[in-house]
Amino acid sequence: MSRIFLAGASGVIGRRLMPLLRAAGHSVSGMTRSPDKAGLLREMGAEPVVVDVFDAEALVKAVLDAKPDIVIHQLTDLADIRDPAKRAEALARNARIRDEGTRNLVAAARRAGARRLIAQSAAWVYAPGVKPHGEDHALDTDGAQGVTARGVASLERQVLETPPIEGLVLRYGLLYGPGSGADAPRPAPTVHVDAAAYAALRAIDHGGPGAYNIADPSSEVSTEKAIAELGWRADFRIEAR
Repeated sequence: MSRIFLAGASGVIGRRLMPLLRAAGHSVSGMTRSPDKAGLLREMGAEPVVVDVFDAEALVKAVLDAKPDIVIHQLTDLADIRDPAKRAEALARNARIRDEGTRNLVAAARRAGARRLIAQSAAWVYAPGVKPHGEDHALDTDGAQGVTARGVASLERQVLETPPIEGLVLRYGLLYGPGSGADAPRPAPTVHVDAAAYAALRAIDHGGPGAYNIADPSSEVSTEKAIAELGWRADFRIEAR
């Protein structure tokens, strides 16, 4: 089993991923920037790590102390995304996490000798073109997705081009399910939060470096690669207790 450093452990996907990691026998250091969430992470079975991803020096120390084999990047900052008055600012903050935050996390992972880095990306920022979009299709960095697509592109470039670390990016559809703010699927591409978490679990020991579309079946994106190489299932759900 692996030692995992989970950045964004208290987030929407992180909270669904934690029980899967623990059930699989992994040892988890769960990172959050909020001291108030340390107790929650401990209850979920993680060793809490309170650090801000933008504090590069403190982040390196935290990751070195954790000694992870695997680093999982589920960091976002989208709490205000549904408020029209705050949406632009929220998108800018999230893009900064994907750019500067990812840079700091990648550097820390390299210093700690992690062998694999798994990062959250997006399946809805492809440039217009023939559908379904495959992982080799271009992102819409100069189009309507603007700052979001450029943040995604920066994250992916850093994760995928950091040898000797094996970088995998999971291009999630729009989330629905517990904690996401959406009880039912939105317009495609979409993915249930449990299936999104399951993809990160599978990526620990399966699949080679590269990008993977993680979404419900639709005409928007192809998920054949994730199914074949990760053994991923769009219908995966965590059993209620």
